[in-house]
Parts: sequence; C-alpha cells; structure tokens
Amino acid sequence: MKTSEIKEMTLVEMQNKLADLREELFNLRFQHTVNQLDNPMRIKAVKKDIARVMTFIRQRESE
Repeated sequence: MKTSEIKEMTLVEMQNKLADLREELFNLRFQHTVNQLDNPMRIKAVKKDIARVMTFIRQRESE
C-alpha cells in the first residue's frame, strides 16, 4: 500500500483498513506456524502497512 493511497482515505476508512491489515497479519502468522505460507515476506510487508496506517491515523487525530 502506498502512502498516496492512505492520504486520500478518511479517518474511518483508515481505521477499517487497519483492522483488515491486523486480521490479515493474524492469518499470515497462523499459516506460517502451520507451514502453509507461500510468501513469508508478506508478513513484513503487512507489518509496514500497519505502521504506515497508524502513523497517518495519529496525524489526523492530532490535527
């Protein structure tokens, strides 16, 4: 997910996206434990996306 996509979202959309990303991370971790994960680098990418979204949420809340 690019930062330009996140900037265009509203605060509610960002919070929904954050919930989706956290659920995806949970599922990826579960697949990794069961050795069914095809791309383990996806976990790292989802973590970074979560951090990006959280950063923009905090920026919007402080405004």
